[in-house]
Amino acid sequence: MRIWPRTLLWRSVLLIALLLIVAHLAWLQIFRVTEREPRAHQMAQQIVSVVNLTRAALITVQPSKRLELLQDLSQQEGIQIYIARPDEKIAPLPPRPFLQIVLTDLRRQLGPDTRLVMSRDGVPGVWVSFRIDEGDYWVLIPRARLERAETLRWLGWGALVLALALIGAFLIVARINRPLKALTHAAEDIGRGKTPTPVAETGPSEIRTLARAFNQMTTDLKRADDERALLLAGVSHDLRTPLSRIRLGLEMLDDKGDPALKADLVQDVQDIDAAINQFLDFARINEGEATVGDGDLNAIVRSACEGYERAGKSIEMRLAPLPPLQLRPLAIQRMIMNLIDNALRHGGGEVEVASAVEDGRAAIEVLDRGPGIPPEQIERMLQPFTRMDRARSGSGTGLGLAIVERIAHMHGGRVKLLAREGGGLRARVELPLFTTETQRHGV
Repeated sequence: MRIWPRTLLWRSVLLIALLLIVAHLAWLQIFRVTEREPRAHQMAQQIVSVVNLTRAALITVQPSKRLELLQDLSQQEGIQIYIARPDEKIAPLPPRPFLQIVLTDLRRQLGPDTRLVMSRDGVPGVWVSFRIDEGDYWVLIPRARLERAETLRWLGWGALVLALALIGAFLIVARINRPLKALTHAAEDIGRGKTPTPVAETGPSEIRTLARAFNQMTTDLKRADDERALLLAGVSHDLRTPLSRIRLGLEMLDDKGDPALKADLVQDVQDIDAAINQFLDFARINEGEATVGDGDLNAIVRSACEGYERAGKSIEMRLAPLPPLQLRPLAIQRMIMNLIDNALRHGGGEVEVASAVEDGRAAIEVLDRGPGIPPEQIERMLQPFTRMDRARSGSGTGLGLAIVERIAHMHGGRVKLLAREGGGLRARVELPLFTTETQRHGV
């Protein structure tokens, strides 16, 4: 079980709370030690006054009225007088510094033979011995008359002050942590391919500097991304014009020339056109398509697969029921089509598409029986313009899996390229189910 909190807010609050608790306990201990001696002297003086007054009263009162005096002392003051006996059982005085100070004061003022005990014959209380003529007596004083009644009140006030200090510490740390939380959310938006709103440059100078640098970084990234998209879109657009002329020229050849050469040229034109489409898809990934909150992922998969089946390509579907998801439908369709194209190109023609809900996430898998991808090459294959060595001589731009990875990441998902049992590749995309967290990020 994790005890140490994960967030900066609660770690800071916990550390400040520990510091306050230690300081509070240290303050209580210092207070207890410093006020112990004055309180012991005060208690000793009270006991001395009670003993002296009791002794004087017993000496001066008439013998016939001593019993009445003792009853009055017991009923009104709670003070009881007992004659000392040789066989009485006296508990030793606990070795507490406070009681030792009291005993020292009593012996200094009442005589060196004065005894102080906390129990006599099993009766608890403050027992103090004194002598009248040749007789030894005990005076029993209730502890309530001597002990401080404010202990619990002091502890209560101390606990209240500590609680208020902890609440104040939480509010202070939360205020300091608020800009960092905003930076965290903005960084998450960048990771999802979105352009966050500028972070407020407020707070301490260090936080303001960090926010200013982050905003500048966001602006630079946005400008670089726009320039790259503009470059790809411009090059692709410029290539379309001569490509259209080549296609028109091939159509005008009719049956002239070598049919095989014409078929190769037509295929080359189609490959170039497909490459241009991928360039455009890669450049337009982050364009602002509206997000739907009740997207049907299975319907998008079926629509994509039906298009391939109309083109004469057989794709097996195994779709499990999925809950509504927050999706960008066109981007998801583009992602699925890239996976299927990749499987058809390298998978030997046997392609399956499956969906499921596992571990709280919706999963889409495109399976083929191709050569697969070595585990050490998986991360590299998700980068733009990357192809396996054996595929470099064939068609393709190396953007298919990169487009899939970016679209999945834009939806808060992840891509896994796994080895298929029996040979082949399992291209798996996992998307989060509908949650308030995904809603906050607009996906």
